[in-house]
Formats: sequence, C-alpha cells, structure tokens
Amino acid sequence: MTDKVRIDNLVANPFTFVVNSLNGNNDAYLARQAEFESNVRSYPRKLPLAIAKAQGVWITDVENNHYLDCLAGAGTLALGHNHPDVLQSIKNVITSGLPLHTLDLTTPLKDKFSAYLLSLLPGQGKEYCLQFCGPSGADAVEAALKLAKKHTGRTGVISFSGGYHGMTHGALAVTGNLSPKEAINGMMPEVQFMPYPHLYRCPLGIGGKAGVKALTYYFENLINDVESGVRKPAAVILEAVQGEGGVNPAPVEWLQRIRKITQEHGILLIIDEVQAGFARTGKLFAFEHAGIEPDIIVMSKAVGGGMPLAVLGIKKQFDAWEPGHHTGTFRGNQLAMATGLATLQYLKVHQVADKVATQGEWLKAKLVELQKRYPMIGHVRGLGLMIGIEIVKPNEAQDHMGCYPADSQLSALLQKKCFEAGLILERGGRNGCVLRLLPSLLITNDELAIFLDKFEHALIAAGAKSA
Repeated sequence: MTDKVRIDNLVANPFTFVVNSLNGNNDAYLARQAEFESNVRSYPRKLPLAIAKAQGVWITDVENNHYLDCLAGAGTLALGHNHPDVLQSIKNVITSGLPLHTLDLTTPLKDKFSAYLLSLLPGQGKEYCLQFCGPSGADAVEAALKLAKKHTGRTGVISFSGGYHGMTHGALAVTGNLSPKEAINGMMPEVQFMPYPHLYRCPLGIGGKAGVKALTYYFENLINDVESGVRKPAAVILEAVQGEGGVNPAPVEWLQRIRKITQEHGILLIIDEVQAGFARTGKLFAFEHAGIEPDIIVMSKAVGGGMPLAVLGIKKQFDAWEPGHHTGTFRGNQLAMATGLATLQYLKVHQVADKVATQGEWLKAKLVELQKRYPMIGHVRGLGLMIGIEIVKPNEAQDHMGCYPADSQLSALLQKKCFEAGLILERGGRNGCVLRLLPSLLITNDELAIFLDKFEHALIAAGAKSA
C-alpha cells in the first residue's frame, strides 16, 4: 500500500484504517512506532504489542491475541477498560454542548465533580479546597512543592529513597530513582533524601519493628538536631505506599510519627496518592491506613477515570496562592471530570474499597503459597490490589537479615514469559526486581485465579522448579 493510498484511507475511514492498515501484525506496528517516536518510549520494549481493543481486564492485540491486563494504565483505569459508566459519561458530555476544555472557568459538571471529590477527602473535605493542575501527576507535584515553599517561605524539601513523584524538573528532584537523573544537571536544590522503611530490605540493616523504630528516630532527630546540617524544610513529600519503588507500604507507626513531627514544626506534609489513591489499597486513600490527614494530597491517574486530570487537595489554611500564580491550559478538562465523577461514584456506591481489601489479602495468601513452591519469590507485599512480588536468587547466600540477593534478570525474564502467556504486568523496585500488580479494581476472583495460573506457567517457563 502506497503512502498516498494510506492517507486517502485514513481520511475516508480513520478507525478501520487503524485496525487494518498493517494486516494485523504487531511487529509491523512496532517498527513504525520506532520510526515515528523518540527513544524515550519504554513500555513497547517490554510489552511488544499493538492494541486493537480492550474490555474490562482484557486486552486484544491486532493479531487477536488476548491478555489479562494487570497494569491497567499504571493504575489509571480503576474500573478497567471501557467500563459502561465511563463510556456513558463521555457520551453525555459530547451530546451536552459543553466545551471540552474551560481553563479554570466553572461549569455545572465541574461543580458536581468538585463537590463529590471534596466529600471523599478527610472530614468530608470541609477543611480542604481543590486546585486543578496540568493533566499529569507530576504537574500536581510541582504545584504542591511550589505552594509549600510559598506558604512557609522556606526552600528545602525532604523526600525518601525509593519514592517516585514524576519526571518534570521538581518532581524528578524529589524522586529516588537515579537513572533518569544521570545526565540532568542543575536539579532543584535543597532536596534531602531519607531512608524509607522496607518490609524486606531494611535500609538500616536492622529489620522488623526495631528497624521501623530506628527510622522513626532518625527522621525526628534530623528535624530537631541543630547540628544536622539540614535547614528546616518547607515540606515533606512521600507515598503512603511506594509504587514504582517496589510496592512498599509505610508502617502505620512510622507514618503517624512523620505526621506528628511535621505538624509540630510547621512543615507541610504532602502525600502523593497518584498511584495508591481511590480504593487501590483497600482504603479510598492509602494514608487512611494510618488515620492521618495530609496538608496537601496529590491526586491523578484514577481521579480522572482514564482521562488526563490532576488535582490537589489543600488544607485551606495553606492555600497561599494568588490569582494566576500557578496555571495550566488543560486544567479544565471536562471529559476527565465526567469520567472521573463516574468512576468515583461507582467506587463509593459499590463499596469497591472493601472488595479490594478482601481480594488483596486472598491474593497475597495465594502468592505466599506459591512462594513455598518457588523460592525465587523472595517476598510478597502490598495492600489491596497494589501488590509486589520480589524476585531473588535463592541459591546464593542470605544477608544478615535473611534476605536473598535480588534477581533483576530473572524478574525481566518472568515479565517476558508472563507476556508470552497472555499476562501483562509491570516491574519496579531496585533494578526492576519486583513484579507489580495494578489490575482493574473490578477484577473478579475467577480472573485472579487465571492470573495465578498464568503466573505459575511463567515461573515454569522461566526455568523455575517447584520445591
């Protein structure tokens, strides 16, 4: 087919062209993507497919292969692919006459979305206001950091090893992963990293409750010690469950102490709920497991119901903005407010968080059973349907805490074998040694059983031998 014929077909019938133009060949689409796009693309290198359609937890590629999707847009698609309530909300906007973008001008739809979202925040949002940011979580992180500095008049920020907050300038500066920072000079100054508790690999080499207690003391001492060398920061930013960092839930007592210390010192606590928020962990927000209230809540991914949207929940007493001091063209995305409202309503009305909490415990128990047969599964952790499986080298020596060395190569091979078995999942953690599950929150027990079956087949295909 010549380029002219392709263009003519695209103009005449764009949707048919998309599905049929390359004769249903994944490799052909991927080759053209490599021509069209920058080297920065990452997912196609690990998950080499071209998607033709998707429904619920299932994806179909252009070759009519079917995959159980346990990635769900990195947690964006809380209700899975093309949920009927979400699709109907899009149709309602399209036929309503509303503009698709309104900057920060309000509409009846935005008013309803705002009221509903606020009602889900601590204390039904009575102490909070909303700030609509640019369309990504990183944009909201940037706004939160700026606001904390503006309110306090201070410049420093404390973040945590293993944390992920985005790839824009300030968000990258407070992100733990060193790889994307290597060639970037002039990062945001006065960012102090501290160790984050790890359920399997304690950063202090202590482990257990003693390790958590020591990390808590370490943080408190840093803030109080006049010889620490660290000026009092404007903000502390953290994830209540680290996602990209390897699915590490914060111990309740540690997080509660962080909240107490920041309050005592007038330091704003920013909780990044971009990936963990909206029933993902079995609570509406991950910080609810510790019973705390952040000063600023960063929300994106699921809050837009699959469409781009990022929002801050700000304690009103810290709303130091002046008109126009943080803007963004796409903060008035009406489609995202419609799909977000439909998603939030479904999550609450159907008590999805309770379902997710129960399923998460069941699934972790099944994975622990699998761990007994396949010792390369070093650790299973997480909350709700945000689960991490750390892959290790069980034939090598354990460290003094009883942990085996991480096996990033086997983790990568397992991801590949899962894909070949029709299972899509992501990797994270140090050197990508943790396989991560972020499926639709509406995944059924039968579909989770299919996951377990496919995962065990991948283990066997990767050379694992049952104990």
